[in-house]
Amino acid sequence: MPRDLHPRLLRGFVATAETLHFGRAAGLLHVAQQALSRDVRALEALLGDALFSRTTRSVELTPAGLRLLPQARRLLALHDEIIAGAAGRPLLLDLNSDVTGPDVTPGRVLERARADWPEGDLLARFHGGLAAAVAELLAHRLDAAFGRFAGLPAEVRGQLAQVPVRLERMAVMVAAAHPLADRTVLRPADLVGHPVDVCAGNPATTEWTDLGLRLLREHGLTAAAPHVPPVGEDEMAHYLLRHGEPVLTTVGGPDFPGAVNLPLVEPVPLSLVSLVHRPGDRHPGLRALASAATALGAAEHWLHRPPGSWLPAADAALLA
Repeated sequence: MPRDLHPRLLRGFVATAETLHFGRAAGLLHVAQQALSRDVRALEALLGDALFSRTTRSVELTPAGLRLLPQARRLLALHDEIIAGAAGRPLLLDLNSDVTGPDVTPGRVLERARADWPEGDLLARFHGGLAAAVAELLAHRLDAAFGRFAGLPAEVRGQLAQVPVRLERMAVMVAAAHPLADRTVLRPADLVGHPVDVCAGNPATTEWTDLGLRLLREHGLTAAAPHVPPVGEDEMAHYLLRHGEPVLTTVGGPDFPGAVNLPLVEPVPLSLVSLVHRPGDRHPGLRALASAATALGAAEHWLHRPPGSWLPAADAALLA
């Protein structure tokens, strides 16, 4: 049976060979160091030879690694040449939600990328959550998505790369008739006795539900019972009126008729939004999206963490 050699394995090997440091190589590839180490071990197992000599203080190429390095560079150059020839194909991007708002991160990044790269073709679709999009990403039916990367299972994160884009401030959305609707902001203590909907009934947004449950547990609050998730702005407004429970959302997110968004404070809870893609993907549309996110983030301090804010440790680690 033939043994397939994935370009990702060679790319990880070359980056490590050129830096002689697994941490720096992982950073260049935008992957976790654990994932890179696993890929190098897989390549060594496939070739039947050790490629690196590792100690606690240094990493060196073995004779087999020295022989492979120029071959790997040639093969990757050919691979990238083939991909460049197909780069005219559109990049398919999942925007996480089909609702719009005054400051929804994926939509703003897409708008900026299209303006900066007018000759490119960036197409959007809506799975409604990163958990739903990752299967399409791994099956090469989707090129990129936005969402909370830390909320994905570890085995999924190990197969994907992410670029931190924005720390979004979280809020609670309530119907205009709700007892809390006359506030301008909400503190966690204000939500005692008001179960909060964290989309627990939506399998497409399990990464968001995980974040919401962490926030509620740490502040002694209660999650609402799972409900079948609504689809579309009109249905979301009907959902709010019918169930009457506060819904966890983000500041600057979608506006629904008959609803108000109340920012959470003391502490300010944050959600880290990342651009997620397959490691080693060279589509120029990915560069356009990453550059647009970087430009917007620099201008508006998207990755600045306010003092006293709340962010799960797993998300904070991605920023480091």
